[in-house]
Amino acid sequence: MSSHRFSTDVYANRLRAAAAATAEAGLTGLVITPGYDLQYLTGSRAQTFERLMALVIPATGEPTIVLPRLELAVLKESAVPDLGLTVRDWVDGDDPYRLVADAVGAGRLAAVGAGRLATGSSGRLAAVTDSMPALHLLPLAELLGSVPVLATEVLRRLRMIKDPAEIDALREAGAAIDRVHARVPEFLLPGRTEAEVAADIAEAIVAEGHSEVAFIIVGSGPHGADPHHDCSDRILQAGDIVVVDIGGPYAPGYHSDCTRTYSIGEPDPEIARRYAALHRAQRTAVEAVRPGVTAEQIDVAARDVLAAEGLAEAFVHRTGHGIGLSVHEEPYIVAGNTLPLQEGMAFSVEPGIYFPGHWGARIEDIVIVTADGAQSVNHRPRELVVVPV
Repeated sequence: MSSHRFSTDVYANRLRAAAAATAEAGLTGLVITPGYDLQYLTGSRAQTFERLMALVIPATGEPTIVLPRLELAVLKESAVPDLGLTVRDWVDGDDPYRLVADAVGAGRLAAVGAGRLATGSSGRLAAVTDSMPALHLLPLAELLGSVPVLATEVLRRLRMIKDPAEIDALREAGAAIDRVHARVPEFLLPGRTEAEVAADIAEAIVAEGHSEVAFIIVGSGPHGADPHHDCSDRILQAGDIVVVDIGGPYAPGYHSDCTRTYSIGEPDPEIARRYAALHRAQRTAVEAVRPGVTAEQIDVAARDVLAAEGLAEAFVHRTGHGIGLSVHEEPYIVAGNTLPLQEGMAFSVEPGIYFPGHWGARIEDIVIVTADGAQSVNHRPRELVVVPV
């Protein structure tokens, strides 16, 4: 994109923080290929696969970006200007891996990738990335005489704590998706298909300011029992419970993600009872959020409410996931994650209950951890929304 809502100072601060975290971790440098980390640090959404493009952040010294010469225009259009990046371009036939090694500086290259980094005891390359293709990782590792392994976090820690500009962006994204959910009841008419409803929702998502649609789930009746159902040609019927989970990137690329559950006509009393338990579980989990509480304790808070109602087996997924430039990122609100929450973290709280072959329900808000609790960016009613028929 040619414009950025965040200032150059925001990105410059992130680059400095990344370099400081690199030095603190005892690393020589970071090598970051296109993806969310590159976007986080420079604003650039440039993509390349077969030709190596990489941002190199040494622990000391200035950052360098290595890229094919034919991508120079794309970089100029997509990255925030005046970041002070040294640009090392290359043409087919050059060795871009040597340029990367030179940019890291003399000594070992201790980290590669998009935020999953570690230092081996021997000081050799000890990192792999979830975004650098093996096409590039293997030649780089061979050049440096190092064997890559799974890595721990550096940029992951930075990205989990949202700065004020990011929090504002998430709040705006949340308000935009709330406006879409406000329109959903008008689309849920008996006789229409899930796909037709999804098409209307997609149009509304863009109309409300999102740059595109990231996902749309319209799970009616038995399809609502599949947490990752998309949409289909199933025809909506009176009496259906419908799970609607929607979201997308909002300027400057921060995502919305919100689920509400609808009933076409008045629900069966047993469905209403079970949904009320889900509502309590979601509210209890949100109320449990505060700095120092662990991620798994939020998961337990939701799960315990459902277990008390005999619904433990109906909750089949984690309670939440982090969100930002990526729809799913850390922290993950799941059993076994003992990470203490910190002010500025952003994640979903989305317990659900599912009854295969019958119906399902889910309630999802994005929350921001504050100094003494949590603030939701979503404000539509969380009760079961009854659509008159």
